[in-house]
Order: sequence, then C-alpha cells, then structure tokens
Amino acid sequence: MSTEPAEVPRVSRQEFDALFAAVRTWGRWEPADRGAWNRVTPDHVRRAAALVRDGTAVPLGRPWDTRPGPDNPRPALHHMTDLGDVEPPEPSAHKDFLGADYHGKAVSHLDALSHIAYRGELYGGRPARAAVGAGGARHGSVAALGPLVTRGVLLDLPAVLGTDWLEPGRAVRADELLAAERALGARIDEGCAVLVRTGRFRRRRELGPWDPDAASAGLHVSAVPLLAERGISLLGADGDSDVRPSPVEGVHSPVHTLAITAMGVPLLDNLDLEGLSAACAAAGRHAFMLVVTPLDVPGGTGSPVNPVAVL
Repeated sequence: MSTEPAEVPRVSRQEFDALFAAVRTWGRWEPADRGAWNRVTPDHVRRAAALVRDGTAVPLGRPWDTRPGPDNPRPALHHMTDLGDVEPPEPSAHKDFLGADYHGKAVSHLDALSHIAYRGELYGGRPARAAVGAGGARHGSVAALGPLVTRGVLLDLPAVLGTDWLEPGRAVRADELLAAERALGARIDEGCAVLVRTGRFRRRRELGPWDPDAASAGLHVSAVPLLAERGISLLGADGDSDVRPSPVEGVHSPVHTLAITAMGVPLLDNLDLEGLSAACAAAGRHAFMLVVTPLDVPGGTGSPVNPVAVL
C-alpha cells in the first residue's frame, strides 16, 4: 500500500445512488434521530468499560483555534468579558466568551443527523426544508443524541504503512481498512466507533497548514459498505472522513452523505489522533473505551466536542 495519492477511482452518480440505497437503514430504529447510536446498549457500555486496564485517558479534541489560516477561514472566538474589575470585591471574577462556526476543518466536532441532507432529505426520509429552519433542527438534532460510551477502534494507517502520514488526496479503500484491522489486532464490530488516523496533524505541524477542502486524505466511498456491514455506531477521523477531491461527480462530501444521511452514523471531524496513536502503540492495543459527550444544544446540527479514549 502506498501513502501517496494515486488516481482515485471515479464513481458515477448512478453508482453512488445505488450505494446509498444499499447501506440505508431508514425505519430501523426509534427514536429515529439517534440513528446508529441506538445500536449501543448497556452491554456495549459494560464491554467498553472492561477494556480499561491502565487508566490512561487521552483527549482527542484539538486546541481551540483562534488563528486564521488556509484550513481555518472562520477562526473560533475567545475574548475576556470580565477582568475582575466589574463586580464588587471580594472575590474578583474573571470571565470569558467562546464562539465558533464549528462545521469546518479547524474545530473538533460531532456532526448530528440534521447536518447533511441528500436529494432534499435527512436521515429517515424527513424533508430537510420542513425539518431545519432558522430556529434550528426539529429532527436529527444533536440534543437527541446524548452521550455515547462504546468500544473504540483506532485504524492507524500511517503506523501500519510505516510512514508519518498519508498525503492529501490519498483515498483509503475497504481492503486497506481490513489490512489495518489485521495488522493492529483491532476488529471493527457491531456498535463500535471507528477512528481513522491519516496523520493529518503531524503533517500540519511539520509542513504547515494547507487547504483541506482542496485535498485531504480520507475514505473512498467504496470503503463504506464494510462499515455498514459491521454495524458501526460512529465514524471519526483526523480529517472529516472524506477523501478530497471527491470521487463522486456533483457530491462534494459522499462519505458524509452515506454515513449520516443513509446509515444514521454521526461523524467526528478534525480529531487530533497523534496522542492516541502513541498511547495505543505503547499499550500494544488499538481498542479502548471511547467517551463522547456533545453539548446539549436544542436544534443544533452538531457540537464542538473533546472525546476521550480510555485505555
């Protein structure tokens, strides 16, 4: 397997629509707007907790990024609102404000099921225009998801390939996910969360930022049926899971579309997986308990988040 971008197999719109129909899970669960998180039962949580051996907790969120750049055109906001000189003493209080247009390539965040519509429909076939308006989402809101505790699997592709990162534009296929499973001894199973490391943030730290909308390593759409077959509950990556440029004409985020809109699988975008890569290598295992606690935002299409892997 090469780490360099090769010619990415093109997928016609007709082929993509057939794939969408093949992996679709509409009508399978109630409540529908929790989607694949309905797969995770108390037994899954107990099995995940049993993976904790040495108690190492690894945060996966990026630092709050307030600096503009090619991968951060709308920087997060942070400013002080009280420097201890507003309220009567004692004690003095220091307060600050946070804000972010978090759907993008800079903030670690969770995509809820209201984030992506295809052919005018959200997950479950709800008409997007009726379900999402200026007041937020009435179906598929992040508030419907709640917290997730489940078994996580890190598919550390650079570690398997013996390199520091995959180059932007590199498409990852199903056979490569299977090879990573075998090499790392971490099988994707029902209800688990799959995290895919491409080495994006190591490359960024060493070579500087670039525009990931123009080119980023990620999954080819042909890898998605494997994840659907295994019954995953969550997909995450140090990018946004999609290879870019998109291999599907007229669909700029096909993996988002298949995962969220067809399968009901929320996505974790822009995770910093470098610390987890090191922790898994040190522990000699790539499965762990994953804890994801999005903000409870009624009507929100997602949430900034700092997931934690516990080994």
